[in-house]
Amino acid sequence: MAALISGLEIEFGRNVGEALAQRFLEAEEVDFHWDARLQERWIGTYESLDDSEIELDRVAIFGRLDGEWFVAVMIVDGDGNAHGMMGKRTFARPREARTAFAQGR
Repeated sequence: MAALISGLEIEFGRNVGEALAQRFLEAEEVDFHWDARLQERWIGTYESLDDSEIELDRVAIFGRLDGEWFVAVMIVDGDGNAHGMMGKRTFARPREARTAFAQGR
């Protein structure tokens, strides 16, 4: 996040860097969380409601983004590209997040 904010401040000015970074984070939430993962675990196949030709999986991830520890369930294709996020929990401490990740919560 610091690098993103710094780059935006250089481009758009010091007063708007953090606000723009938050907007980027909201718009690209799935990709940012996928890229910030520290661990991942395959959960199972994702059964889509539409007749998508792409086979997708559910993958639990653990990581840290913007100072928060998180555990999330992502929808991922066979090439390792995230397509969505089914849920996310945030934690103040890494130990709590690791425990939730290990217990599948």
